[in-house]
Amino acid sequence: MRLRRLSCAILLAGAGLILTGCSTLGNTLDALNPFGKTTAKAKPAPLPTFQPRAELARLWQAGIGAAGDYAFSPAIVGAQVFVAARDGALARFDHGRPVWRINAGKTLSGGVGAHGKLVVVGTPEGEVLAFHAEDGRPAWQARAGSEILAAPAVSADLVVVRGGDARIFGFEAADGKRRWVHQRSTPTLTLRSSTGVVLTERVIYAGFPGGRLVALARNNGAALWEATVTLPRGTTEIERLADVASDPVVEGGVVCAVAYRGRVACFDTDNGRQRWARDVSSVAGLEIGNRAVFVTDDRGILLAFDRNSGASLWKQDRLALRGVGRPLAVGRRLAVADAEGHVHLLAEDDGAFVARAATDGSPVVAPLRRLHGMEDGLVVQTRNGGVFALQAR
Repeated sequence: MRLRRLSCAILLAGAGLILTGCSTLGNTLDALNPFGKTTAKAKPAPLPTFQPRAELARLWQAGIGAAGDYAFSPAIVGAQVFVAARDGALARFDHGRPVWRINAGKTLSGGVGAHGKLVVVGTPEGEVLAFHAEDGRPAWQARAGSEILAAPAVSADLVVVRGGDARIFGFEAADGKRRWVHQRSTPTLTLRSSTGVVLTERVIYAGFPGGRLVALARNNGAALWEATVTLPRGTTEIERLADVASDPVVEGGVVCAVAYRGRVACFDTDNGRQRWARDVSSVAGLEIGNRAVFVTDDRGILLAFDRNSGASLWKQDRLALRGVGRPLAVGRRLAVADAEGHVHLLAEDDGAFVARAATDGSPVVAPLRRLHGMEDGLVVQTRNGGVFALQAR
């Protein structure tokens, strides 16, 4: 247990989450974290057996330091893959070939964000550290005020950083000067997660505690519209937990988000008008595929909903309680990783298993990333620091 002034923080190792607040949360945490230490819990599903119909081929493998209690996911810019670790290590690989490796000189807790010539990471003290993508030289430093758990979102002109207190900061990409800060009230008890933001050419999308999804203006951080993913229910603080604890996903004029103890909902990107919503609880997150929205629920069950109507399409429960993370669309298939380092490939149309690959045996708690220019390629970073580039064939 990690104690903080005025709050109690308990890590959910399998889910990469922490509940903050001063309440008795043991039973609730055990239910969410099947891979944690507990005396009474449901047994994870056995590793599914199936007849492979495809292959997850390993393109290359590299290493970086361990993530510790944080969730580090690679940033991909063209052929460049940037990875970071808790001990301050930051590295660039091109097609798996090491280009440079530095130490930021500080413990890192959030990363990596990259775009063009800039690579950005964050620290537990709220420091924002930017480096030149070409050779890893320091570019600038700024402050976001509180612990940074999420990867910064980076564009050619703007770096957006979310602090652990849900404040969102906009910095100039050129020199790190603060452009704006967006702040809103949050409930007393929240999920402390690595939830970030989605930065598009026009708008920034962010989910918040209390089940809200907000679109922010790039120029000043003002709210353009606000929508309800779910409403808190219950009488106690624990019962009323209803946080959007994973990144929203934007695709083709639609933005979708999912909340813990709430719903998955999709909205028009222009005005926040709700298209559909379904009851489901998730801290892992969702993905928008060719014809469906895919969600990993709190039990590790994968659910597919029709992209246009929200109608249920299929359910895959053979990974239940295996610490499954956010799904990633890989061509016409779906990839997910679990707490034993396995990457599973499923058919998008019915959720059937088609391939599987092992990594280094440690949990994959950070989102999988798609290889640029390769719709059937992905990069995985494990908690022990293994970096694996895979291709579905």
